[in-house]
Amino acid sequence: MSRAGFVRRGLGIVGAVALALTATACAPAGIGDVEAPPQADAALGDDTQAQLTAAVERAMASTGSGGAIVGVWVPWAGEWVQAFGSNPDGSAVSEDDTFKAGTVTRAMTCDVLFGLAADGVVEVDDPVTDWVNGFPDAPVVTLGDLCDGTSGVGRYQPPLQARWETNPTRPWTPHELVAYGLAAGAPSADRVYGESDTGYVLLGLALERASGRTAADLFDTYVFSPLEMTASSLPGRSVDLGLHGTQSVLTAEGAVDCATATDLTALSTSAGFTSSGVVTDAADLGRYARALATGLRPYDDESRFASPLPVAEGVPNWYTVRGGTYQAGTLVGQYGSVPGYQTVAFADRDSGLTVVAVLNNSRASAEAVRVLGWQLAAIASKAPATAGETAPPAGLPWTPEQMDGDLASVAICPLP
Repeated sequence: MSRAGFVRRGLGIVGAVALALTATACAPAGIGDVEAPPQADAALGDDTQAQLTAAVERAMASTGSGGAIVGVWVPWAGEWVQAFGSNPDGSAVSEDDTFKAGTVTRAMTCDVLFGLAADGVVEVDDPVTDWVNGFPDAPVVTLGDLCDGTSGVGRYQPPLQARWETNPTRPWTPHELVAYGLAAGAPSADRVYGESDTGYVLLGLALERASGRTAADLFDTYVFSPLEMTASSLPGRSVDLGLHGTQSVLTAEGAVDCATATDLTALSTSAGFTSSGVVTDAADLGRYARALATGLRPYDDESRFASPLPVAEGVPNWYTVRGGTYQAGTLVGQYGSVPGYQTVAFADRDSGLTVVAVLNNSRASAEAVRVLGWQLAAIASKAPATAGETAPPAGLPWTPEQMDGDLASVAICPLP
């Protein structure tokens, strides 16, 4: 079985080898055997692979990406993990290459919150001020609000983007990031969803304070180790990455130069911390997405996704947000962009169908990688079953063709 494989029929994760964590006070209650939904031991059919390949190549062209890695796991039909293109130095991209998970980190930070809550260390409704000194007392913002993205706190990336591009290796402390975010927007009592990288950095700081442990240690205990995500980590500053991250340059007139890109791989992971600082690979990210959506961990609780909020005004009622994740029909996951990378990871809470993808150019809107992820899911949902398996009814509220149109609307480079 390739490392990209998930779980074969009737077996636990990684060839039925259950992970027994050392029984110490640092281990989360109840984590021992982690069982995953069964996965057909087969490659996806040639026609399905051809459709998936065409979707990836179109997304790469639309964003100016020179490289990409994609994984698709269909429990009733098989799997497909593929690397595309090359890095700026000419080296070929490999399916085992590591990359920045970007905003998928936010779902993991919420995992730690719910894990610590299950262990009695914190309450989801704890005010942030219980654990973070200097945060405004009013309006009251809870740890759950930070996880849900409803704190109203501003974003630190916009004011820091230019500095990251000119001095990518400069390390950043979480408190510096929070200071820029609070300067960009104060907490609000409105309780509506709003993009906030600062909120997840604050949540990470609060969980460190409450537990007396580093965020890296918490991620390993509650996220990485239970799922044997051996390629994943929350590094403090910088780490070597197989897939290089880039960003297309702008011409003097402000147009995108799709033929020229700046290499931003060296951007310190400290600029992301518990908002976007995780490093991973496709196999790990796929395993994670499926566990998140199907509720494999002992601390997974349906209340995390209850009473979902609209992502924005005017979006379909099946597209919502809660618990550090987006919900799209029966899919649960995350997507977004950090300098150099666009990343998406979704899985179906009912069937376990899983898609992950990373594009190595961050100039375009992150909606491009979201569209790619949803298109991959729509294609995969119609994959014919292998012998002895039964395909569930296709139930996603969009088609691959609709996603083609959505991709064209956000493309910054010519489409094939």
